[in-house]
Amino acid sequence: MITQTIDGITFKMKTPYDFGFLRRYGKVFTVFDDQDSGNICFGVEGIEGIEGAEGDGKKLFVKYAGAPTAEYEGEPADAIARLKWAVAVYQDLAHPHLIAYRFSEEVGGGFAAVFDWVDAECMGKQYPVSRAKFMELPLGTMERIFDDILAFHLHVINRGYVAIDFYDGSILYDFAANRTYLCDIDFYAKRPVTNTMGRMWGSSRFMSPEEFTLGAPIDELTNVFLMGAVAFALFGGEMDRTFTKWKISTPFYQVALKAVEESRAGRYPTLKEFSEAWRAAVK
Repeated sequence: MITQTIDGITFKMKTPYDFGFLRRYGKVFTVFDDQDSGNICFGVEGIEGIEGAEGDGKKLFVKYAGAPTAEYEGEPADAIARLKWAVAVYQDLAHPHLIAYRFSEEVGGGFAAVFDWVDAECMGKQYPVSRAKFMELPLGTMERIFDDILAFHLHVINRGYVAIDFYDGSILYDFAANRTYLCDIDFYAKRPVTNTMGRMWGSSRFMSPEEFTLGAPIDELTNVFLMGAVAFALFGGEMDRTFTKWKISTPFYQVALKAVEESRAGRYPTLKEFSEAWRAAVK
């Protein structure tokens, strides 16, 4: 592992890589180098002459595949193929709570997907400072964030997709604007989906039993489990799903617990029914 510096920002790489092409987008002001997906991400500011961009001084988020990132064990070509696939997913699932896709291109020997920058911080455990800040939000605010996450995933189901590899690192929050954003939906896929891997991509804290079972269906019931797991991440003890760790009222706990039933038959049959039960718990 080595370190590189661009525009005064130091980051980790497996081996050196020429990121000089980033100057076409602007000046790098931050780097996200902890992903194990084969992508490395940059915040850049100040664009000139790029089709799809909107004027100088605009901040963008650049997700890049093809470089030998520090945490990725696969082939760069596979990371490039996945990111190219993901572009269509972001376009199909455009939503007010999803980071906004702008354009993409082959550049620098790899592939870049470019999004609007949002002034938000990540809930993921890989970012302990922002996570701690996030987890200290008032419970009422956390309930609204969960509503935003649920609304997006109802949209996902309605668009014929299933969520795969969603976890706390996909949740962003703009503390100044009180706004939820979601990112890293690269593995979301059109239904029907079958588990062809055994253990699928994702954080085990958010994964259903079928995401560890070769040949199992990955479908709306899988996403019901996911939303229950997200509820326990926000309001409970994550993998410790006992009531003693639960922070909000009992009716919510009962809804979340049903959603994360190991047995698929024990869960809510649709995400809409889970959502209705969650909203009924408010009353």
